[in-house]
Amino acid sequence: MTQLPILVRASNLAKSPSNVRTVSDAVADAQLEANIAAKGVRQNLIGVPVSRKKGHYRIIAGGRRLDAVHRLIAKGVFDADYQLAVLVLGNAKDAIETSLEENFFNLTMNPADTCRAFQDIIESEGKTPEDVAKRFGLTERFVRSRLRLADLADPVFEALHNGEITLNVAVAYASNSDRARQAEVFELLKDGYYRTNVNEIKRQLAEDTYVGSDPKALLVGRDAYIEAGGRVDLDLFSDSTTERWIDGHLLNRLVADKLAVAAETLREREGLAEVRIIPATHVTYNETWDLRPLKGETPELTTEQQARLEQLAVEIEAANEAWDEADGEGRADLANHVELLETEYRSIENPAPILTDEQKAGALAYVVIGHDGEPRLHEQLYIAPVEEEADENNLEEGGDYDAVETAVVAAAGKTTYSQRLSQELAEMKSELLRVHIASDPRFALDLGTFWMVDKATRHSGGYDLATELTADKPSSPLTGFQSGTLAAEEWGKIDEALDRSWTEAGDTRHRYDAFCALPDEARAAWLAWAVARTLHAVTADSKAVTFVNHLGIKLDIDVAAWWRPTANNYFDRLSSKAAILAHLDEIGGQELSSRYGASKKHDLATSAEKIFAGTVPVEAGIQDAALAWVPDVMRYAPVPIVDEEVELSAVNVEGHDPTEDELPQAA
Repeated sequence: MTQLPILVRASNLAKSPSNVRTVSDAVADAQLEANIAAKGVRQNLIGVPVSRKKGHYRIIAGGRRLDAVHRLIAKGVFDADYQLAVLVLGNAKDAIETSLEENFFNLTMNPADTCRAFQDIIESEGKTPEDVAKRFGLTERFVRSRLRLADLADPVFEALHNGEITLNVAVAYASNSDRARQAEVFELLKDGYYRTNVNEIKRQLAEDTYVGSDPKALLVGRDAYIEAGGRVDLDLFSDSTTERWIDGHLLNRLVADKLAVAAETLREREGLAEVRIIPATHVTYNETWDLRPLKGETPELTTEQQARLEQLAVEIEAANEAWDEADGEGRADLANHVELLETEYRSIENPAPILTDEQKAGALAYVVIGHDGEPRLHEQLYIAPVEEEADENNLEEGGDYDAVETAVVAAAGKTTYSQRLSQELAEMKSELLRVHIASDPRFALDLGTFWMVDKATRHSGGYDLATELTADKPSSPLTGFQSGTLAAEEWGKIDEALDRSWTEAGDTRHRYDAFCALPDEARAAWLAWAVARTLHAVTADSKAVTFVNHLGIKLDIDVAAWWRPTANNYFDRLSSKAAILAHLDEIGGQELSSRYGASKKHDLATSAEKIFAGTVPVEAGIQDAALAWVPDVMRYAPVPIVDEEVELSAVNVEGHDPTEDELPQAA
């Protein structure tokens, strides 16, 4: 017969010495205590009787819950006679084993489950993040951070739920609230080297590019985008829906303009107090966390609607009964049919609330972009916030800079601005600053250098710098590559020698002032470092190799002094033994190459490394040639100049293929 728990006063319960948990966590204990204070103890404890003390028990499983109850009784939260459910074991010998089972098989919740759980509590119970925080003994900031993760794009959220990405990676994706962009970057990086690189994820999310089928693109229209100067990146496999629009900032400006017009139209038509624009397909939790939803009167169902609900209930029940007897394909059709019936049932059962004109006059609404590219009013309205007079205490020295700035605007500015006007004023203000920066080259040099190196030395962010100027290190298609060359060692020395004292100066303003105070040589070193790190690796077939070679020639780089071919970085990587012998033939003729003709490829590569490093005895002339030799692809050699006009004139016109004489000849 199954034994049932009994109710025992907490004062008659004590933790058993057999409890295997001896180390706890103060923060976790406080969270447990807060939850028990709000909801009580929902799980029974497990104990064994105390000999010669009737009605008293030692708890072998649930000791943390018991400690929390004792603390709450001491604080006066619970009554002194508070009772707990205890499952009493008949055999005390099982105590240690039972305690171990209770603690050993305890599993920490998946962060994704926590996100959705918090979201469900808020939506179903009408709670606030503050309420949830109190219930579980957490900080409100922690709860809000988890709620933000609940808004992740589906593939990212599923990866977090399945343990394929860490919580830190998920937080990086949440840095951009555009779920379509999150999904796009996740698809791009998920199988690559940077799939867990938080900084690279954030950088990718910050890059604005869109496909032709994106709701933003549909809203603006291809013709309007191109007419405004937008560029489209086409390839052989793209069409109007998959082509990439690469001028994301321009598209966003055009989207803002169209949404602003739509917002004003909807505000006047619906009689609303304020309409804000969201350049996305949905309103995220972060946009509305501090707003109160506006609740209207729910209309009573008509006789016809009641009849339709009864009819739908009968049809749903009949479809479910038919599903039990149907085959696989029939079940799929019935499942779709039931889903349509249930959707109609819910729409009738939960009609949209009706708002009075007075409620609308004090309402705040959001305009979003529909998936079809059309602006639409978000279904939920909120109570429009009322501006409050700024508290002069907020202006005390040492307060938050952004908060002070906001307070000053609220106190001094009695005029409110539309989003359009605010943006226009900001554009004119930045225009004024641009003119003065452009008129002071020395100031611009320090500022540009600071912009680049401040972004490059910070782990994330950069949005507080008000610039698009970056000196990002280019990504490489190679994974785990380390050259091990003298140049790599020298770069490490240059990096270590940089004066980084300014990076710890405080916020952006203080870091900038500290950077400008560095000696000229230190600032110049940072500029050189920032520019150098942006250089892309280009292969010999790239158009950019001409300019790269030109830079190497101007700097008079002696490649042979900096780079020597080794078995690891060159010879072993060649496709054949014959290719290595051909290089030996270049410096010593057939006589040298024939000496090693019988060697295996790996042995030959090792020998070639020593010959070209000058560490084996060979004839003096051959050794000089070996030490000066580098493959052509590593040389900074001039590239023949091709006259583009001549080249274009030779391209086939009306199906004409140019002859050899018509093609441009190298000088």
